Amino acid sequence: MNPEIFVPFVFFGFLAAVILVPTMLKERTKRSAHDLVSQALARGQNLDPELVQQLTQNMLDEGNRARKSLGNAVILLSLAAAFVGLGFVFGFQDEDHRGILVPAVILGAVGLAYALLAIIDYASRKRAA
Repeated sequence: MNPEIFVPFVFFGFLAAVILVPTMLKERTKRSAHDLVSQALARGQNLDPELVQQLTQNMLDEGNRARKSLGNAVILLSLAAAFVGLGFVFGFQDEDHRGILVPAVILGAVGLAYALLAIIDYASRKRAA
């Protein structure tokens, strides 16, 4: 396979794996815990108050999405700035080194999207409260 085609596929595959796999595993764990609780309730078993408190605490922690989105935005924008810095070190004038800006643009765009999501989440939370 041609390296000009293979390298972007590897990069985007790695990026998708880093983002999607932990999210999918976390959701699967939550789903199995909730299925277990619903099965216990269907059988008429009593639930431990500590278990209910732990499940509600996890839901409260998830309610702080704006802070997580803002943290993701800062990290991605920092990575984009690092790629731009590498571009300056290598020099944008060379045609061989212009490809370093592609990850910077992608990471910067995703970082800006996370920042906008955090701003919208903060604004909607203030209106609702």
